[in-house]
Amino acid sequence: MKQHIKEIIVVEGKNDTNTLQSFFDCDTIETGGDQVNEKTIERVRQAQKTRGVIIFTDPDTPGEHIRRLIGSSVPGCKHAFINKEKAKTPKKVGVEHASKEDLWDALCHYVTFENKEEVLSWQDFIDLGLAGNKDLRKCVKIFILVLVMRKHVLSV
Repeated sequence: MKQHIKEIIVVEGKNDTNTLQSFFDCDTIETGGDQVNEKTIERVRQAQKTRGVIIFTDPDTPGEHIRRLIGSSVPGCKHAFINKEKAKTPKKVGVEHASKEDLWDALCHYVTFENKEEVLSWQDFIDLGLAGNKDLRKCVKIFILVLVMRKHVLSV
């Protein structure tokens, strides 16, 4: 299970989000390129107030423009950087081209982790047989116990 990154990471586009979320449990705000609008700035402001923000844009001129614009509009953001050589293909440069290790090296000094508590609704209890039918409830309890024991054994 991936640890959840508390801060929201500001990236340029969907490919950056997809790459980060394939490796890390994180939320992002996508700027949609270097033409950052006021709606995006406001989303970043709100994110900074509630969870904190890490600006992680591409190591190129448009990425630096976005970083400066957001950084000057939203005080207190953290800034993560990746070396251009670690985030490029023969034709393109971008966060989405970096390896998991290089992304982690860029982010590790700026992230904080939080535990995501999983909460069950009343409907979840009914669906799992933990409410209602007594016989079904007994079977589900045994099943859950087996799962918990298996998870414990696998983690040791």
